[in-house]
Amino acid sequence: MLRQILIKTRNLFLAASLPLALSACGVGEASVTATAAPVVPIAVVTAPARRGDAVALHEGTVNLEADSEAAVVAKVSGEIREILVEEGEEVTAGQVLARLDGDRLKLQLEQALADLNKLKQEYRRNVELHDRGLVSQGAFENLRFELDALDAAYRLARLELSYTEIRASIAGVVSARLARVGNNAMAGDVLFHISHPGSLVAYLYVPQKDLVQFDVGQQASLMLDALPDQAFTGQVARISPSIDPATGTFRVTLEVDDANRTLRAGMFARVNVAYDVHSDAILIPAKAVLQEDAETTVFVVEDGTARRRVVGTGIASDGSVEVISGLDESEEVIIIGQSGLKDGTPVIREGRGNQI
Repeated sequence: MLRQILIKTRNLFLAASLPLALSACGVGEASVTATAAPVVPIAVVTAPARRGDAVALHEGTVNLEADSEAAVVAKVSGEIREILVEEGEEVTAGQVLARLDGDRLKLQLEQALADLNKLKQEYRRNVELHDRGLVSQGAFENLRFELDALDAAYRLARLELSYTEIRASIAGVVSARLARVGNNAMAGDVLFHISHPGSLVAYLYVPQKDLVQFDVGQQASLMLDALPDQAFTGQVARISPSIDPATGTFRVTLEVDDANRTLRAGMFARVNVAYDVHSDAILIPAKAVLQEDAETTVFVVEDGTARRRVVGTGIASDGSVEVISGLDESEEVIIIGQSGLKDGTPVIREGRGNQI
């Protein structure tokens, strides 16, 4: 019993004396001094905020079409004897484009004229007889009706003969020649296509949810792969009042400005329609904006430190974003290096980017 008490007492003594022994150790080998590592600033690139117009754009793709275009058709049948124009040539309204064989129609015209002249002579004789009361009123009127019918037949034969000359229905450029010399054209066959080069349109099909964004007169810009170094403009000319139930879209007609006749029908273009403009807005590059949960933020530099700002944004287009709250126009935002930053992180500006 005494032995157990002595062992227990010794253990308690050793436990109590261990902290004192550790604290009594010298500064030499028993102590460790921790030195904090220096904080290295993160290199960033900034860009200034600026004042400008924030333009809301609707983007789409279109094919250019001729607004004024006509198919020239044969009105009578006949062999194509002569072609007077080729594709790419400008023509005026009424200009003869081709001629058909008209021999049969000429004979029909001559026959109609002969019949008409014969009946005219008979009519003149019956006028004298009618005045003398030798021809009944009914017979005289029937003769007059017959004369009118032959006159109409003659004029119809003359009209059909004139149709052997295929004429342009509108002024423009021959965009397609389908007629070939020696071929037999039937009435109704399309022989030429004519388009007006100065009246190009583009049809933009827009989702119905964007209907309220469009109005007649809005400006549009067009870029074409075929002419990458040139920019073209246009405007909204017409807006369809109905929605296509199959696609859920409505059609916006754009008139394209092409005074120099550089463009051609069928060209593919990318189009931007400006449907809203906020003048004198604060703009920053879009790449400066971060989305963090439900907040939109940017980082600015203050005395070598990155400061996080919650901002309100508006129109975003053409690489810029409108800032409506949370940022002053005199400040610069970080556009490169901000993704890993936290509020208060030391930064060093390596460069200054250009505002878009």
